[in-house]
Amino acid sequence: MKIIAKRSIATAVAATCFASFAFAQDTIIKTHAYATFGDVKYPADFAHFDYVNPNAPKGGEISIWAPGTFDSFNPYTRKGRSGRLASIGFESLLTNSKDEVSTQYCLVCTTMEYPESEDWVIFNMRPEARFSDGSPVTAHDVVFSHYLFLEQGLPSYARAVSALIPTVEALDDHTVKFTFADDVPRRDLIPQAGGTPIFSKAWYESTEARLDESRLEPGVGSGPYMLDSYDINRQIVYKRNPDYWGKDLPIMRGRSNFDTIRVEYFGDTTAALEGFKAGAYSFRAENSSKTWATAYDFPAVADGTVQKVELPNGNLPVAAGLVFNMRQPQLSDIRVREALGLMFNFEWTNESLQYGLFAQRHSFWENSDMGATGVPEGAELELLKSLGDKVEPSVLTEPAVRAHSSGARQLDRKNLRRASALLDEAGYTVGSDGIRRNADGQTLDIELLEDTPTFDRIFTPYVANLKALGVNANYNRVDPAQYTERTRANDFDMIYFGYRTSPEPGIGTSQWFGSQDVENNSRNPAGYADAGADVLMEKIVASKTKDELQTATRALDRVMRAKRFIVPTWFNDTTWVAYYDQYDHPENLPPYDIGYLDFWWYNADKGQKLKDAGVFQ
Repeated sequence: MKIIAKRSIATAVAATCFASFAFAQDTIIKTHAYATFGDVKYPADFAHFDYVNPNAPKGGEISIWAPGTFDSFNPYTRKGRSGRLASIGFESLLTNSKDEVSTQYCLVCTTMEYPESEDWVIFNMRPEARFSDGSPVTAHDVVFSHYLFLEQGLPSYARAVSALIPTVEALDDHTVKFTFADDVPRRDLIPQAGGTPIFSKAWYESTEARLDESRLEPGVGSGPYMLDSYDINRQIVYKRNPDYWGKDLPIMRGRSNFDTIRVEYFGDTTAALEGFKAGAYSFRAENSSKTWATAYDFPAVADGTVQKVELPNGNLPVAAGLVFNMRQPQLSDIRVREALGLMFNFEWTNESLQYGLFAQRHSFWENSDMGATGVPEGAELELLKSLGDKVEPSVLTEPAVRAHSSGARQLDRKNLRRASALLDEAGYTVGSDGIRRNADGQTLDIELLEDTPTFDRIFTPYVANLKALGVNANYNRVDPAQYTERTRANDFDMIYFGYRTSPEPGIGTSQWFGSQDVENNSRNPAGYADAGADVLMEKIVASKTKDELQTATRALDRVMRAKRFIVPTWFNDTTWVAYYDQYDHPENLPPYDIGYLDFWWYNADKGQKLKDAGVFQ
């Protein structure tokens, strides 16, 4: 519910605090929540989110696994490899619900105030908010955190946000104001302002820590969990803060129910599965179709000790696939990228190797009304035409690019012929030894880089198909630390990667697909940069209605798919989980998060039965 009020800056007491407001008698909206489009679901006096159990018991432990290694608890730097859930202790002014697309609710704030123009926003903070060391969370900490990200955060983030939010100021200890730039769209600016993690200014100043350094000290946060213990490359334990300031808030009711969250590290997925069978950890989210289809036949599943279930997943699928690093000279030619993509056989892979459990992905906004279809028409066509020479003419007249179809055999001969013609046209012809070379005698070298054995059986046949095409291809699986180092340095040809999109995309879209800082953006491994796409992302942010947003997003989807910088692979509209039968969850899970670390809970009676049976010590 939004409260509309008239505020005059000539008012006696308010004159001091609000002297920087835009003008007298401005219409001010005061609210507990913000929705980009439409109304918020929960009123200011709501008791709890619909999808939680407000009476869920507190206690017990949930344990999960993580691959590889870690050497840092600072998740906001490119240096080092941060531990799983390293950001768990930090909160922001706003937080989202899991049954709405883009609504943000006050967490560390009680209300927010902004004019209809959304030229600025003021957050009225909760005076009871505390960091884990007992010190108060103040407006000065919010201001400090904002500028710390601009000074020491990722350069791409700093450039984008500083252009949108030139000024942040503490009006008093518990009132903070964000002023937005004059010449930028207002879309998503309030969620951006309220979404920055809040750090303790006092801790940073006393320790002289930096945001851009790798360190094992996570810092002081205000969240319900805090670091308890760790054993490098083996285990991390987070504990629920018994003095958590927000435990009685309606927005937190029925949440953060576990006393501890334990993370066990394993060298690879095979070892992790064996660890799960042995009871080394208790909850496993599965991402391997082979494992899901064949490896859960052990006695604990058969007798019900372990629950194996598929849960609904209403999230937009990650736009995952084989990503080409277009910074590499041999991959800068779209004909080469299209040819290499034709060698991936989804149909054979899914049926022969993935037990038919997946669907083919085509769009960056798959399984939603934001994806492009057919030939552009109406408002979408007009928008694309307005881009002029920033868009390829074929985009205006041809259907949106879809993932190719392949036959039942691993190597599809029809696609092989198409790919051969494309490489011939690109100047890579086949020699007497069956290897393709360009006019300078250089072979077409392609390395597919990976860090997990999960994909060995999936991508080895693909590399074999590339070799049949005459490509000097190899599949190279390295350890996680080396993978992280190489991908950060853009030292790769192809990787399997997932671009994240949103059902209601906004300013974050440019951080994945924008041209700025393309050489140093870990979210854009393809190095994708396109002037037309940049304009469309500006249109997305400037959208005033859902129809305008849909038009701009479909156009962007169409333009990006035409560049063929990713070979679409697969998606799954369910979530596969297996867990020891000592947890319960609400009957009606929300569409956008199954919430096993958030609003599930430990059933002490079930847990005791497992202990009595010797499952856990």
